[in-house]
Parts: sequence; structure tokens; C-alpha cells
Amino acid sequence: MNDFTTTISVDQTPEQAFAAINNVRGWWTGDIEGNTDTLGAEFTYRYEDVHYSKQRITQLIPGRKVVWLVVDSKLNFVTDKSEWNGTEITFDISQKGNRTEVRFTHKGLVPEFECFSDCSSAWSSYVNGSLRSWVAASKAEPVKSETEGRARAGRISKEDKIVKAQNFTTTFSVEQTPKQVFDAINNVRGWWSEDIEGGTEKLNDEFSYHYKDVHRCKVKLTYVIPDKKVIWHVLENYFDFTEDKTEWTGTEICFEISEKDGKTEVRFTHLGLVPEYECFEICSNSWGFYINGSLRSLITTGKGQPNSSDRPNLVEANF
Repeated sequence: MNDFTTTISVDQTPEQAFAAINNVRGWWTGDIEGNTDTLGAEFTYRYEDVHYSKQRITQLIPGRKVVWLVVDSKLNFVTDKSEWNGTEITFDISQKGNRTEVRFTHKGLVPEFECFSDCSSAWSSYVNGSLRSWVAASKAEPVKSETEGRARAGRISKEDKIVKAQNFTTTFSVEQTPKQVFDAINNVRGWWSEDIEGGTEKLNDEFSYHYKDVHRCKVKLTYVIPDKKVIWHVLENYFDFTEDKTEWTGTEICFEISEKDGKTEVRFTHLGLVPEYECFEICSNSWGFYINGSLRSLITTGKGQPNSSDRPNLVEANF
């Protein structure tokens, strides 16, 4: 099954990551009811009348693994309001070199679910943004409310109908079909860089981007839903212009395609690229050019403005 999964990498220890995960009020919502750090305990999540779910903690292995079983749920924005029932939410923690990796999987949350687009976007925001920030800050004090929790951890959720004000996002609309847009997005050499190495179209493809010694990254396609959605997971990253050279590592780059008012809308979000990052200004300006300029041009005219090793565009030339 194509269960939703995403991975973050942090400098903290597995024990610190484990503690942060179990402090659910710190990164999901301060309005959680119930115990969140004891095997067999049950707790509930609720957001107004939009989403309710009850989770039971079925596995709790210190520094290694946490598993929640969804025993009850109600999603008021889909036909089958119990889509989450019986699914499992897992956090696998492992040591990779001198960093800690947390792999989040919602087992049973699959593209066939009506809620998949909203829920996968929400989980991406919570895990890559809020949880990652919570682990990195190593905060132990619980938050008192949903509002305070968002303010502290930078939590943003599409499902909660909250604007993604922290993660960088931009949107444009075109006359072309969703299929034409989807094909253009996957033609990464046509709008980002002609020097891309690796596959850029199929699920689990991996490709590398580089520009001189300034920026290089390795990306994996973790979700490819034809004409609807593409998600890249940043496996590795290097910047030569920031103190933390790996700021993009563990973040996700999401393209959502939808039909609105007779046009095709493309919503681009770099989940985890937040104002707290040293690279935020440069990277958000660069994405603005690549998405609203180069990708849009590729879609509408058949010709983008990618950079190459011997012909940088204005964005790369300014690094």
C-alpha cells in the first residue's frame, strides 16, 4: 500500500526525539485530552467540528519507536467520516551517522482516501515543520492551548484551514490542463536546472541538483499522483552561504494541482522552509523565480528558464 510517510533528520539524540514525539501537545495541539506517553493509554485530538480522533498507544520503545492505533475518528469534510478508523500512526527513530532520523508513517492513509490530499499536507506540515522544530528546540514544557502551541512550534495545517504562513508557499493559475501541468513539473530539467542528474518522474526516483559549489541537494520522489500531486523529500543538502549547511535536509517540496474556475491551479509549498532559517530569504526568492517564472513559462509557452553550469539565470548568478 502507498501509505503516507515522511522523514526528518535532526541533531538531537534518539532519546530527545522520543521525548518530543510523546509530548504531543507541544507539536500537534495543546488541546489533546488524555495521556500521551504511556503504553496502552488513549488520547483524543479535536479541531472544532472539522476533525476528531482517538488514539491508543500500542507500542512505546524508548529511543526507537512509537505507534498509535486510531480507535475512533470523525472527519467532517469527507463522505466516509471514519476513514482514519483502524489506521496506525508510527514514528520510527534511528541513528544515522551523527544525526537522528525520524520516519513518520500513517499506515492506511492512502491516495484512495478522499481525505488523502488534505491529511497528507497536514501531516507534512506538522511533522516537517512543527515536530521538527519541537525536537530541535528540545522543549519539555507543555503548551496550554492550540493557539499557544502553534505560536511556539510554528504549527500550520491545511486540514485545519489555516494558511501556511510559515512554510514558504506560492500559487499560480494557468489555462493548461492538469496533465500538462503535471508533465511540466516532472520535467525538472526544463525549469530548474539542465544539469539535474537522475530520474525526476517516477515514484522513488532520486535526483541531484547542484550549482557550482554554492548549492547541492539530493531529492527523492515520495508521492506521485498523476495530474494531482508530487512530493519530493530532500535527502541531503549543502549550502556554502549558511552556518547550518544542511538546512534543507529532511524538508519536503510539494506541488498540488487542482482545477478552479476553469483554470488549473498549482500550489507549491516547501514544507520546513521557514523564516527562522538563515537561507529563507534567498531560497524563497529563488523559488519565487523558479515557480512563478520558469515553471509557469514552461507550462504556458513550452520553454522555461532553467540554469546550467555554463549559463546561470539571474537568481543563481546573484548567489
